[in-house]
Amino acid sequence: MLNRQNITEQFRQARVLVVGDVMLDRYWFGDTHRISPEAPVPVAKIERTENRAGGAANVARNIAALGGQAILLSVTGNDEAAQELEKLMQQDQVKAHLFRDDSISTTIKLRVIARNQQLIRLDFEDRPHHEILQQATAAFRQQLSECDVVLLSDYGKGGLTHVTDMIEAANEANKPVLIDPKGSDYLRYRGATMITPNRAELREVVGSWQDEDSLQQKAQDLRRRLSLQSLLLTRSEEGLSLFQENQILHHPTAAREVYDVSGAGDTVIASMALSLAAGFSENEAMQIANAAAGVVVAKVGTAVCSLEELLAQSIFQ
Repeated sequence: MLNRQNITEQFRQARVLVVGDVMLDRYWFGDTHRISPEAPVPVAKIERTENRAGGAANVARNIAALGGQAILLSVTGNDEAAQELEKLMQQDQVKAHLFRDDSISTTIKLRVIARNQQLIRLDFEDRPHHEILQQATAAFRQQLSECDVVLLSDYGKGGLTHVTDMIEAANEANKPVLIDPKGSDYLRYRGATMITPNRAELREVVGSWQDEDSLQQKAQDLRRRLSLQSLLLTRSEEGLSLFQENQILHHPTAAREVYDVSGAGDTVIASMALSLAAGFSENEAMQIANAAAGVVVAKVGTAVCSLEELLAQSIFQ
């Protein structure tokens, strides 16, 4: 059992530097009553719109929601979407450093939703250019002294092109590095402290497994091959598994009911990073992350776990 009396102050002093791909999630809500005369598709009458911070920005707001200090470093376009993201970060009390690339558009995911169903998702995205990425990498090195833990949130949009250099710089500064990975080339994450793939992401890298023993062997082989201290596997309704050199720890899901797993991975790595920055062990951090994820998946849509919601969980005394 963890002591809830100390965690508030420990989280308040903990500083996490979040680096990665940010995006603006736009939701257009409405209703549909007819089929278009122009094509066999529904016509949605939009009644309200909503903007939410996505990608690494959502990870940062998860940290802030738990009372921690979140510093966000990313690249955006120089457009209205970037201004909206900056405003959202200010509202969530995240210290954001958004490097503007005039030649690209900020990544946007636009979802049209009617009767609680997604009709279509439209993506707008460009990869940032070399010059702006160099500026961001230089700023990353400067920010290392201002943080306790580094969190790299990779969504495959190009913001972590120089991830190998970032890991090396963080290691030189003795800062733990947690990575939410993407794609099949995990060698570029070599030397990090921990990666947090989900089952589908792990399968893409190590191949399928037949049983629990096979899964554990493949996960441990990957951890050793990448010289990681730990590998945290998020297993949806099966909870979390932490692979370390001499042991494997497992926590079943803390959720009583699961409504929506979107954004749960962001909550897991955010609460893991914040807990480690606050001085908790990896096992304690996993308990906290599992409890926070249990809160989030019981909500509809991308959500965060507040400190009050976390402290209400049974892992605290």
